[in-house]
Amino acid sequence: MKKIIKWCLQMFADTAINVNTTTGTAEPYKGTTTTNTNLSAEDKVWYETELLENARPELFYQQFAKKIPLPANHGRTVEVRRPNKLPNAQVLTEGVVPDGTQFGVSDITDDLKQVGMFVAVSDLASLHSVDPLGQEITEELGASMGKTWDCLTRDDAIAGTNVMYADKVVSGAATEVSSRKNLDATARLTSEMVARAATALKKTDTPKIDGKYVAIIHPSVAHDLRRCEEWIEVHKYSATNEIFNGEIGELHGVRFCESTNAKIIKDSTCPTGLAVYPCLFFGKDAYGSVDPEGGGAHMIIKSEKEVGGPLEQFGTFGYKGETNGAMILYQERMVRLECCSRFSSVDEAN
Repeated sequence: MKKIIKWCLQMFADTAINVNTTTGTAEPYKGTTTTNTNLSAEDKVWYETELLENARPELFYQQFAKKIPLPANHGRTVEVRRPNKLPNAQVLTEGVVPDGTQFGVSDITDDLKQVGMFVAVSDLASLHSVDPLGQEITEELGASMGKTWDCLTRDDAIAGTNVMYADKVVSGAATEVSSRKNLDATARLTSEMVARAATALKKTDTPKIDGKYVAIIHPSVAHDLRRCEEWIEVHKYSATNEIFNGEIGELHGVRFCESTNAKIIKDSTCPTGLAVYPCLFFGKDAYGSVDPEGGGAHMIIKSEKEVGGPLEQFGTFGYKGETNGAMILYQERMVRLECCSRFSSVDEAN
């Protein structure tokens, strides 16, 4: 009589194999899971990329900032040192030792600040929405991050001490203006004013960026400037330089970038009822921005299980990061040219 022995092949399965999942570690043949390790962080990679991609279109001022690295665990205050300029050498007299020249170093300090925001989404919205909420929220967070970082950089960069004011022009005759309050609707950015700003930078030996100076202006100002006969649209450039974010054209050796983030002032310091536009002209390394190791802007996603309360009713999408805005490294390498435009009566402060 033959003896039939039944073997359960499952007995030979390797029960030591653990399967990594997005919520924990599963033992496939036992049906048990643990949550001590998981791949939930991997779920955020796409969103992290989406956040940064959607932030870049908003970075107009940041693209020209000299990046200043800050290693982790080195405090939140940054100090930058730069040597003072030495004078020209003197003519020597034969056999006579000349006087020594003193050498000095200037220091600039700035502090980091943490910035962030988040959006809470209910479990029902996530479950029943016909739109890809995660993607849409991340796109908007990216735009918010870019604009926030850029406006903080802008506000610090335009606080320089070298200021010019656009001439008033009445019946073709120009009158110089010495204060913001004395501007009027005719004091617009013209070819002549651009040439003056460029000349001011040349006279301080300001180094150029790819052979040109740069200016960031508001669309309302760009409207006036495009009327100049000497204006060269960006698509008509004869050179093959890389196009800057927001670049629209060139005039008198200055490449112009147009941004709705460009500052608009409309308060008691301005002419009554009119907005004033601080147009920033600058050269290489005029201002800098700190790049903190481990503190840059990043995406933070929390599931309903993590933050949704006892009934797991909502999750969150958000970002945070550290920035100093901007620190002016060389006052002489930038000029703030303030002017009005044909839209000064309707534009609001930003």
